[in-house]
Amino acid sequence: MAEVTAIHIGPDQSPAPLTAVAEVEAVAGKGLVGDRKYGGHRHISIVSTEELDEAAANWGADIPTGSTRRQITITGSRLPREEGVLVRLGKVVVAVNGDCSPCHIMESSVGPGARDALVHLAGITGSIVEGGTIRVGDAVEFE
Repeated sequence: MAEVTAIHIGPDQSPAPLTAVAEVEAVAGKGLVGDRKYGGHRHISIVSTEELDEAAANWGADIPTGSTRRQITITGSRLPREEGVLVRLGKVVVAVNGDCSPCHIMESSVGPGARDALVHLAGITGSIVEGGTIRVGDAVEFE
């Protein structure tokens, strides 16, 4: 069974490292409270450890949780990339927007060459359609 294994948020758009938290409030139509993307069009980003492990094998080094700047990390499943698929994180429901392409910041937040290794493995973006609290350890389901 898939579950939330890490949550990372950051208050601004700077490339500074994100802060790991045990839980975060998700607001429908807005995003994660206290995060840089709150109120924007990309409410949430999710990455899976299985995909990070594959990217790490391609790159030749570990990719630490949180270094990709995705807010939610899950383990136990790859992620769907089809627009509109629903992902349930505990009681929070997210509609998938699509693939979250790695940006140039990956070259500094992860390391040189990581951006290429993370293509199609850097997670997904989504819109929060049902809010609530997301906690480390919450079950993850796909609908």
